[in-house]
Amino acid sequence: MLIENTQVYGLEESVRASGYPMGNDDYSGSRAVRLGGTKPGSGHDCFLKGIVVQADVTAPQYFWLQWQRYHFHDIISSESKMHRILEMDIREQCNKYVGRQVIEYVGSLIYAYNNNDMDNDFRKELFQRIIANCPMGLMLKARIGTNYLQLKSNWYQRRHHKLEEWQTYCDWIEGLPGFKEFVIREQS
Repeated sequence: MLIENTQVYGLEESVRASGYPMGNDDYSGSRAVRLGGTKPGSGHDCFLKGIVVQADVTAPQYFWLQWQRYHFHDIISSESKMHRILEMDIREQCNKYVGRQVIEYVGSLIYAYNNNDMDNDFRKELFQRIIANCPMGLMLKARIGTNYLQLKSNWYQRRHHKLEEWQTYCDWIEGLPGFKEFVIREQS
């Protein structure tokens, strides 16, 4: 898994806005630390959703299936398996956990599709076989958009997940500006 080209927007402005409920718009990092560290779902940490994050994430399909269950993540643009599978070097595009036999089989289907004259019905069937047998360890890249409130949920739900991709993702979250300070501490 690779996470790169990270951008964070609205940090200072959202910290300032954390005082609005009490009629205060003076910058106060200590107030934001107190509110950001409240129990998830309490509503006191809502200023975190104003801190917007974008990044390029390259991850296996099985990670993307779990990642997409969160409502406030957006895929800005992503690599399309449907459009690119016939041009991909399947050996280079899979992570280290995909078996050689699987890669060879899918590679042979792609080769057959690209290098044989065949009737249209067989061609359609062969494409279906390629897609159906594509390994879950196929690495796909996407530009994502999210916010600190959603990342707070991700971190608390996935920090101790057994997949190494979630550990990498949580490490990345912890490295975002102010995230540890505002979010990760004993819950109030």
